[in-house]
Amino acid sequence: MTPVHAASRATLDQLSASLDSTLTGPTDAAGLGAQTGADLFEVVELLDGDRTLRAALVDQTIPDDRRVELAVSLLSGKVSGTALETISAAVHSTWSNTRDLRNGLVELGRRALLRAAGAQGQKDRVGSELYQLARLLEKEPQLEMLLADRLAPADDRRELFAKVLYGKVSSITEALALQVVSRPGDRPVEGLDVVCDFAAALDGKTVARVRTVAPLSDAQSQALGQKLEKIYGSAMSVHSEVDTSLLGGAVIRVRDEVIDGSTAGRLDKLRRNLA
Repeated sequence: MTPVHAASRATLDQLSASLDSTLTGPTDAAGLGAQTGADLFEVVELLDGDRTLRAALVDQTIPDDRRVELAVSLLSGKVSGTALETISAAVHSTWSNTRDLRNGLVELGRRALLRAAGAQGQKDRVGSELYQLARLLEKEPQLEMLLADRLAPADDRRELFAKVLYGKVSSITEALALQVVSRPGDRPVEGLDVVCDFAAALDGKTVARVRTVAPLSDAQSQALGQKLEKIYGSAMSVHSEVDTSLLGGAVIRVRDEVIDGSTAGRLDKLRRNLA
């Protein structure tokens, strides 16, 4: 989840519950979620470029209704009704600082897009694509460096990544990934992993990152997930990648814990014991 102060977290939890309620049930839930998420991301970009506006929208010395009027006057007719209702509720609420408001809207935008993916039956696909994109950038450090360049305009970073993504991922994954690279100073790999974890958490799952010499079959992935669920007491979202340097076996990372059952890992441990 987005790291925010306690008061801001309480606000964000309320807004999240309200947004979930709005996006659950409508026949156009997928389209509504996708549009709401995209609109919230656009508002975040607006706030990123206007410090005075950010400050005004969280200033508790300004009456709640006046803050809402300010937001509505700027955004009415420019964003969807659901997005405007969400933003109005956000600025009417209490935030510890402008950063929390900004990060809260990012989380709500991601939530809306992932709810849209769920309505489309693409939640698992989106989670897998986010994971694979992060692994791609790990293997292409020059590309990640360009995408994380603070001096490059956000539009240029998004355009570069859009060319990489074109035709390779779903529209929901693309929207989530492009928003990640638009955030100044963040490492795209870390940002993509955060969204991957968030996607799993919305379904009450924990991500298991698995490296193996050969691809896992669906049956192997399911069996591994069941074993890990017994160990960690949480349903698992298993994401895997091939790493031939392991020689055999697998390396599994769940949260901050690493289980190294690879041949390479055992050989390295043997060498250390013999040294």
